[in-house]
Amino acid sequence: MSGDDRKLVIGIDIGTSGARAVAMAADGRAVASGAAKLSSFSADHRDPIGWWKAVQAALEETLGSIDRRNVAAVAVDGTSGTTLPVDQNGAPLATPMMYNDPVADRALLDAVSAHAPRESAAHGATSGLAKFLVFQMVPGAFRVIHQADWLAGHFSGLYDVSDENNALKTGYDPVTRSWPDWIEKTGARVDLLPNVLPAGAPVATISPAAAEAFGLSGDVVIVAGTTDGCASFLATGAEQPGDGVSALGTTLTVKLLSDRPLFAPEYGLYSHRIGEMWLAGGASNTGGVVLAEHFSPERIAALSEEIDPAVDAGLDYYPLIKPGERFPISDPDYPPRMSPRPADDATFLKAIFEGIAGVESLAYQRLTALGGPPLRSLRSVGGGAKNAAWTAIRARKLGVPLLSVLSEEAAAGTARLALAGARKAGVL
Repeated sequence: MSGDDRKLVIGIDIGTSGARAVAMAADGRAVASGAAKLSSFSADHRDPIGWWKAVQAALEETLGSIDRRNVAAVAVDGTSGTTLPVDQNGAPLATPMMYNDPVADRALLDAVSAHAPRESAAHGATSGLAKFLVFQMVPGAFRVIHQADWLAGHFSGLYDVSDENNALKTGYDPVTRSWPDWIEKTGARVDLLPNVLPAGAPVATISPAAAEAFGLSGDVVIVAGTTDGCASFLATGAEQPGDGVSALGTTLTVKLLSDRPLFAPEYGLYSHRIGEMWLAGGASNTGGVVLAEHFSPERIAALSEEIDPAVDAGLDYYPLIKPGERFPISDPDYPPRMSPRPADDATFLKAIFEGIAGVESLAYQRLTALGGPPLRSLRSVGGGAKNAAWTAIRARKLGVPLLSVLSEEAAAGTARLALAGARKAGVL
């Protein structure tokens, strides 16, 4: 085995409850992993010191299973829209605002609304730009950066670099690959915006301090990361235009890899740039939340055994627990359609499965109608993906191959970015 054959990269994911690291070989195999809960280090999920300690613990667990000298690159993903102001040395200057923390200052929100193009992802009280406008007022701020940027800075020593995916909700334009002129019109101090690189681009070699702290080689490349959502998509193995990934969780989320950007603000739809591809997605209000309204998990499992997925129930359901839909129909008053209800519970469950699958099919048709490629294959994640009857119904409704996922670990998707960056840097 040559030295290059032994080379490994590491992807690190920081989520809402913990950190995870995955070591990956050049052929895409995950060879080691580690995890740590944020609660083990801090009672406050907004505590950046707790983030870093969880990352350290997850990384050390991973490194304990491999030869540290073989690590060639590291990349980090974080929760989209989580931001914090830092000084020149990376020290946090205020409590971070998480991805779902809203900005209450109406004047700041109005400033964004007045100047941001309608297709920009910077709209809304939880946007990265709204939080930027809050944090730029903090005395001594050197930059206002994102969670993944800050953690990656602990490896590179640089706290002024971001990636195109994390910067999207702060107003970055992924089409022109630049901070647009309109941002300054909102009152934003553009000198506090980070420098932005494509996800998967080499940023710098590891800092001497980080190399020593983790026992890594001094030529390890730190690679621009991504958001946790994009990382989860990349982890599945989807990589060609027309590859889709459906998340069957509490709600239904669909994502499609496209060769062109898709923007449709009426659906809350925008596109992340990953290499020369575009990742577009939408979220429906249907999904597991509807199933849970009517059946326990145990009852769903038992009834699923009675379902013949090859025969349609003939009930045109649009399953929702209350009026209102986001995608593929944008209507805050859109009514649920779940009647008539059959006397037989198995038939009722089957009709719900078919209804959700119909929404899923319509969602991918909508993405195509908005300019995306036709769906060519589908991978599924989330609890619903494990139900065989539902999977067979979805295959019948969607009419494309349902492929297995390589991984559901966001850290594995970030490791794939690290592989790309290592190759660009010539260290793999």
